[in-house]
Amino acid sequence: MADHDDVESAQSRLKRFRAEHFTQFESEFRSLVQEGQDPHALFIGCSDSRVVPHLLLSAEPGDLFVLRNVGAIVPPYAGEPHGTGAAIEYAVLALGVRHIVVCTHSHCGAMAALYHDPKPGATHLNGWLEHAREAALPLPASDEVLRRTEQRMVVVGLERLMGYPMVAEAVARGELALHGWHYVIEEGRVMVLDVATGVFLDALA
Repeated sequence: MADHDDVESAQSRLKRFRAEHFTQFESEFRSLVQEGQDPHALFIGCSDSRVVPHLLLSAEPGDLFVLRNVGAIVPPYAGEPHGTGAAIEYAVLALGVRHIVVCTHSHCGAMAALYHDPKPGATHLNGWLEHAREAALPLPASDEVLRRTEQRMVVVGLERLMGYPMVAEAVARGELALHGWHYVIEEGRVMVLDVATGVFLDALA
């Protein structure tokens, strides 16, 4: 019964998309197909269902090239090829984005997992989280430690992005800017990294 209800829910949502959202942006969708996409930013965020990039930024179709993974992690450039690296390369080399945003968030399960034993049987997840180990603190988990870990993941991500040659070259040419955000879900607030001081400041302050 539950599965049937889920299908009905999906169908109703698709109908609403066609009737409301697609109709509203139909000309934009057609233009994006005919002329190709030209997003102004690559948004690197967590797969968490509570993080909705287009809603957060009031973005319209074609505005954002979105890359989501567990933890909003940017792995180092060197090593095995991976989907995150492919998306970064495509965004910079093929789409020519002008901005890259690395956005972590409060109450991130991936960052909390760094302070617990690996999940049995989760080979891919456990291996992936090793890319975040650098952000972990040598302290017991607490709300404050987790918040600092989430924000440290932003800093690590920005530093690693500069290890991608195409990113570093575009930044050096003044064609690309990097931004670090920490989204506080329960407050609807985005804290922006001030690179000069290393402090996260309220974006709206």
